[in-house]
Amino acid sequence: MSAPLRILLSTRARGQLGAAIAGVLGGRAHVFVEAGPGVDADVAFVSRDVTGLSTKHTVLPDTQRFYDALLGAPSLHWVHVHSAGADRPVFVELLRRGVALSTSSGANAAIVAQTALAGLLALARGFPQLMAAQRERRWAPLIGGEQPRDLAGQTAIVVGWGPIGQQLGAMLGALGLKLVVVRSSAAPAGPGIETVAFEALATVLPRADWLLLACPLSDRTRQLVDARALALLPPGARFVNVARGECVDEPALIAALQSGCLAGAFLDVFAHEPLAADSPLWAMPNVIATPHSAGFSDGNAARVARMFLDNLDAWQAGRPLHLQVPRRDAHG
Repeated sequence: MSAPLRILLSTRARGQLGAAIAGVLGGRAHVFVEAGPGVDADVAFVSRDVTGLSTKHTVLPDTQRFYDALLGAPSLHWVHVHSAGADRPVFVELLRRGVALSTSSGANAAIVAQTALAGLLALARGFPQLMAAQRERRWAPLIGGEQPRDLAGQTAIVVGWGPIGQQLGAMLGALGLKLVVVRSSAAPAGPGIETVAFEALATVLPRADWLLLACPLSDRTRQLVDARALALLPPGARFVNVARGECVDEPALIAALQSGCLAGAFLDVFAHEPLAADSPLWAMPNVIATPHSAGFSDGNAARVARMFLDNLDAWQAGRPLHLQVPRRDAHG
């Protein structure tokens, strides 16, 4: 008789998914194990509650306990994670060891795209200035100086053409913006869509009214937006980042915002998270800074759980995993 399948997951995930997991496995014997010293497991599910408020730079004790269990499980074959990215050090190490890793890319794509659009609209309509005036109880209509420009006809450069970039591009097109896509190859992103590869970003920047990052972190996108790239943007351009903070040279970004070379930015991700309290980004009047929250929504958990269960069915049947991370892509 074969040993039962050992599944490492949180107490909360076990309570929510235990019956569904048993249904997927049919009659296969299985046991649920929790993070702790000496634990071993065959598969694991890293749900949102495991990471909690931890970031890849600052890992809280409960999260570290789960990570230690992953790294210390000698029989671990496959891990499914709730996030779209797999660039946390623990996942990079698991991939290096040969553990299969699958992500939940796309589960929150619509939410992130909507948040990026909200940031763009807030900047375009002067919300930072209007909200500052509200806090001061000051009546300040947007008619005393330069008025907001019509969005229709402006050019938006979308970097990354995965689920987030595609949904964001569709919404921007519906608002009348001209779309330029920057992605892994120069193959057209769609009929009539100008497309260049990451390495050709500089060739399109001088036409950008908006530069929006929705790409994964990889060797090709790390520091993609550096001082040289920012200098190529025309006066009045604005920047939106819902990708990864490491895709940007943050000191160069701060300098561009402080000098006025860059008119404004919506930033949900940063080079180090949490963003330091003394970062000038917090207090800049032309910046909207949010704590890596672009993808949070109450429907995400069910979508991620469905992805895990579908992959569990595939894994036990010997079929390829959906959204498995190639080892070479361990950083994004």
